[in-house]
Amino acid sequence: MQPFFTDSPLWLRIATVPAYVGAIVLTAELLHRYTDTKPESVRKVVHIGTGNVILLAWLLDLPGWVGIISGVLAGIITLISYYLPILPGVNSVDRKSLGTFFYAVSMGLLVGVFWQLKLPHYGVIGILIMAWGDGLAAIIGQKFGKHPYTIFGNTKSWEGTSTMFVVSYAIVSIVLFSVQGNIWQTWAVGIPVAIAATAVESIAQWGLDNLSVPLLSAGLAYVMNQLSIGSIN
Repeated sequence: MQPFFTDSPLWLRIATVPAYVGAIVLTAELLHRYTDTKPESVRKVVHIGTGNVILLAWLLDLPGWVGIISGVLAGIITLISYYLPILPGVNSVDRKSLGTFFYAVSMGLLVGVFWQLKLPHYGVIGILIMAWGDGLAAIIGQKFGKHPYTIFGNTKSWEGTSTMFVVSYAIVSIVLFSVQGNIWQTWAVGIPVAIAATAVESIAQWGLDNLSVPLLSAGLAYVMNQLSIGSIN
């Protein structure tokens, strides 16, 4: 996939990131303050919306330092918001875990590693699996989950878990297809990555899935795809 708008000034492309994040946070706050939207629905707006930032950074061909600094700043703001009511809409849906902080950390780490390797699509895979896979799994599980199960104290539904697997596989396949085209690795690598991401998401607690799922998904996709092609860096 070729980056978009690379002829635009760098400052303008960089400014797109805080503008986008600000729009997501503002939307969440407005939903929280002025509508009867359920807290969990507000949470998913933030969870899925902010995860798309890494895709935006890839498409805009932003330098890695932008993502690293953004991750650090987001992490600091998140920690402060646990003690000061600066983002009540976001905090009200985070269940008082460090999940949002781990989310920011994982994004900063993945950008730092894979932008340096000039393989940003693996970082995109990791974050989008967490954003869309976990986000849609929760939505489907809560709305349509009829077959619950409990593992290590976590109660999930098979409907939600199946959604996590399908979405994770789709993300890996779509991203790899956009980069390397229609080769067998494009369609095969997503299977073990989706299995691993789904398993970890099912057992992680205290918001640690926001760190473990992205890092594991990105790392496993990188290792398996590069080894199978025979060109690991």
